[in-house]
Amino acid sequence: MLSVRDFWRRHRRKVFYTVGVLGSGYLLYKLYGAHRHGVQELEREVAAQRETEELMKAQLSEISAFCVSKEVLMACPFIVLIDNDRMQAHFENIQRISDVTLPHAMHDLNFRITEELDLSHLLERLIQGKGQPNSLTQSEKLDLWSRLKILSFTRMTLSVWATTMLSLYTKVQVNILGRHLYIDTARSLGISDLLESVDVVDREDHKKFLDSVDFLSQHGMPALISDMEVATKEVLKGKQLSTFFSSTTLHETVMQILSTFMSMGSPNYWIKYMIPEHVKPYSSGSSSDPMLSDMTEYEQLMMEARAVLSSAEFGSIVEISLQAVVDKLVELMGVKFKGGSITAGLPLARVLPQVAQMCPLLLEEPSKNQFIQIIKNIQEVEVFFTLLYANMPHAQ
Repeated sequence: MLSVRDFWRRHRRKVFYTVGVLGSGYLLYKLYGAHRHGVQELEREVAAQRETEELMKAQLSEISAFCVSKEVLMACPFIVLIDNDRMQAHFENIQRISDVTLPHAMHDLNFRITEELDLSHLLERLIQGKGQPNSLTQSEKLDLWSRLKILSFTRMTLSVWATTMLSLYTKVQVNILGRHLYIDTARSLGISDLLESVDVVDREDHKKFLDSVDFLSQHGMPALISDMEVATKEVLKGKQLSTFFSSTTLHETVMQILSTFMSMGSPNYWIKYMIPEHVKPYSSGSSSDPMLSDMTEYEQLMMEARAVLSSAEFGSIVEISLQAVVDKLVELMGVKFKGGSITAGLPLARVLPQVAQMCPLLLEEPSKNQFIQIIKNIQEVEVFFTLLYANMPHAQ
């Protein structure tokens, strides 16, 4: 019988070759597996994006399919009669478009606020100073606490405002779009002479108009953060870390910051965070107006959106919505932090961690976001969008 040594000497080259082949094969298999996993992840992302786009297209098609019976129109040549049930169904359908656009907008908003108003570096320095007493002077500690106070309230109040505005603005968009789609349908049935002269929107601009909700996160955020911080500093001026904060004090403070922020500039100056400033003011002129005829369909939609946001009616529902959100926010803080609850009152230094922890709740996805649900259920908000669907508010 051959010894192991003799076997190794005689077949060593074959063994090396076999191991090399197997090793290379295994490496290639792992590389292929990693590549395939990456491809699968990419395919899943593409599929998810395609699913969202298809859902939006399907809903737009469903909405635009709404029509008025030709027989009814022929029987009533001077009056457009619309079945109330079908009109209600059309109205409800267009509201669902915001269920597609709002989640994406809230995701981007959450990311930007978390990134731009990150408190971790301040907390790390304060913790380091506590563990190493000589690493920070008393003046540096006070500066860090002051900065933490301002940024904590800035982040929470900005989250309140931005969540409220995105929730309302997506509804503004879909109702403007729904009205245009109805006019498209009516004109396709040959009744354009019975309607006021309004420019019909080409459907290729619908998605671009709906995508404009991302302007706040993509372009408006730096100025919004800066201005909200200015308002926060103004309201918190003189409030020390030892200042006693109750639920009432917190509610008043947040509302004062929002009020100061909303009144900082010219009337409705805050629209610049939501809509590009180059969008022209709304004009009620006819489609033969030279200014309107030179505009794209997308620009006309944006012009109408600016007019709605500038209206006194919209300003009213913004105030009501912000009040409702802050009411719920303070209520939740009283329930969430039992044992050291702001309901009974706490020094401001102990309130700051609670303020910071409320921001993720404000920025949750719409299906889980109770603040967005509260806004949707406000009666005045429901009435406003019902009227917006049928009429154009007058800009201030």
